[in-house]
Amino acid sequence: MRFLFKTNYEQDIRLAKHSGYYWSYGALLAIVFAAPLMLDSYYVGQMTQLYIMAIAGVGLMLLSGYTGLVSLGHAAFFGIGAYTEAVLTGNGLHLPFMEEPIVFSFFLSFPLAGLLAAVAGIAIGIPALRLTGIYLAIATFAFAIVVEEVFSRWESVTNGYTGLLVEYIEIGGVTLTDGTPFYFLCLGVLIAVILFSLNLLRSPTGRAMMAVRDSEISAQSMGVNLAQTKTTAFALSAGITGLAGALFAHKLGFLSPESFTVLQSLELLVLVVVGGLGSIHGAIFGAMFVLALPQALAILKDYLPAEIAETPGIEPFIFGLILVFFIIFEPLGIYGRWLKVKLYFQMFPLYKKATFKRQKAYMKSERLK
Repeated sequence: MRFLFKTNYEQDIRLAKHSGYYWSYGALLAIVFAAPLMLDSYYVGQMTQLYIMAIAGVGLMLLSGYTGLVSLGHAAFFGIGAYTEAVLTGNGLHLPFMEEPIVFSFFLSFPLAGLLAAVAGIAIGIPALRLTGIYLAIATFAFAIVVEEVFSRWESVTNGYTGLLVEYIEIGGVTLTDGTPFYFLCLGVLIAVILFSLNLLRSPTGRAMMAVRDSEISAQSMGVNLAQTKTTAFALSAGITGLAGALFAHKLGFLSPESFTVLQSLELLVLVVVGGLGSIHGAIFGAMFVLALPQALAILKDYLPAEIAETPGIEPFIFGLILVFFIIFEPLGIYGRWLKVKLYFQMFPLYKKATFKRQKAYMKSERLK
């Protein structure tokens, strides 16, 4: 078992807690960088989809896992990023004083997609400042429905249910948004988003977000500006999710409002809860789970009676059921279970089952709620 002796404050905020991080994550990076050389194109595409969902999961994790704000409307930010990317790189931006539309390159449209999603996050974050718990979830749920209607009704921009084609991006004769180049693009964005999030959580802003999650009353008494912290969390979360949506648009190649329904918001919520709330690792594990689950359900349907397998809405029902089971039996998620297994072998035979038990004692300030 490894014991860490910290002698200064900088050790507490260091990204690599000990030397084992370097070789373990270095080996992981070597594997994912070599994956396109060893795997079939189908599996490369699946791993690309995994990275996109992981980016969106990190975005929602900053809001729900680290700030404690529940959102059922992140499919809206995902769709805003996707449609912004498709419009700016395809038909372009029409301005009243210009005859020809402005068509943006990918390196301009991509950050603009995240920026517009962040602005939408601020727009929903400010009115929702006084809402918590189920009321905030309902507000974000309503926002997702409104945005879905905008996608379907604003036909001059989105083409409604007819759909919108997404242009391929070519740079120097290389199609950047297809195959192996797109795989490395998504991997690079995921690594950048993870490093940004880890550094954010070490900063005063990130610590303020976690303080709000743990106790709003205590955070406010320590000088944390609740309105500013919550709005910042919404903006950053929506912006990162918008970046994932922009990559998702190029992955699909064709957008329609059906791609950004409330079911996708539920999938993102399942991703962070099942993966493990309050952990960047949980976003990665959750993305793996969400991508593997539909494949497992497709296999399971072959063994179920036809009247059950063909029942409409069976997939969202199972998603919700799994979410409830994890909340009841494993609130720390997949990553929490991994920590328990690792600690068991590290401390054997001195492991205690009560190590990870949630405390049932609350501060007096929390009893005011």
